[in-house]
Amino acid sequence: MRRENQSSMSKFQLLGIPIEPEQQGLYFALFLGMYLTTVLGNLLIILLIRLDPHLHTPMYFFLSHLALTDVSFSSVTVPKMLMNMQTQDQPIPYAGCLTQTYFFIFFGCTDNFLLVVMAYDRYVAICHPLRYTIIMREELCLCLLAGSWLLSCAYALTHTLLLAQLSFCANNIIPHFFCDLDALLKLSCSDTSLSELVIFTAGAAVVIFPLSGILVSYGRIGFSLLRVRSTKRLCKALSTCGSHLSVVSLFYGTMMAVYLSSSSGQSQDRDIIASMMYTVVTPMLNPFIYSLRNRDMTLALGILFRNIHIFVK
Repeated sequence: MRRENQSSMSKFQLLGIPIEPEQQGLYFALFLGMYLTTVLGNLLIILLIRLDPHLHTPMYFFLSHLALTDVSFSSVTVPKMLMNMQTQDQPIPYAGCLTQTYFFIFFGCTDNFLLVVMAYDRYVAICHPLRYTIIMREELCLCLLAGSWLLSCAYALTHTLLLAQLSFCANNIIPHFFCDLDALLKLSCSDTSLSELVIFTAGAAVVIFPLSGILVSYGRIGFSLLRVRSTKRLCKALSTCGSHLSVVSLFYGTMMAVYLSSSSGQSQDRDIIASMMYTVVTPMLNPFIYSLRNRDMTLALGILFRNIHIFVK
């Protein structure tokens, strides 16, 4: 009977963002602008790092992959949301919903791991500057990157496979603008205790261990900076760490907002707004944080614009 229920669920219906019909055009233009800013800003970071030899360092190697992950993360949900706002028809196939859930978890988790890898890179650069090139060699950078992608893949695949085993009966309406895992579990008419246990254990580990790694890295950096007497070195350390700390605060702050809004039983609208911050606003702001607060990126951007100006002339 459960297999029949599961196979009969050919599609889900996304309710989308709670917006009045007369405001759809305004919000469509706003979200389209934010998405294009996200894509262009992050692709610009990747281009700058690729073109400028001075940025061919482990720090910017990880930053380029963080930018790629941000573009991918935002692209999992936002284009579908924009299309639904235009057509006013918001179905998503069962297989498409599972695919969207997988990639949403995958890229969100990859973001998480890349942030802790970048924190470790800053720790080595500031606390062990003379051994930096020896420790952060190309092989280690590739291993850290591959580990981030593989762990994220395993985590996302675990949730997706557990979700695929669940049965969905008559109700196929998802009160969200994308296939949120929590919303799908609430729709299921079968036992979701195993999925909830995995969320509680593996999900907590995926957040707590990277966050602990970031806090430990910056704790060691803080103690190291207290012993620094060179003002120039101190300013340079604060400049490179400031951008990363801003991104970390934004990432975990919005993640905490999503968790609190969903666990406190607040209105669904607040949950959707918190999710919008996490999926749209954060990836859009990251390029501005890294370009405006990072001297190397600012210089590379200026060189690129000058070269374009000379080429146009």
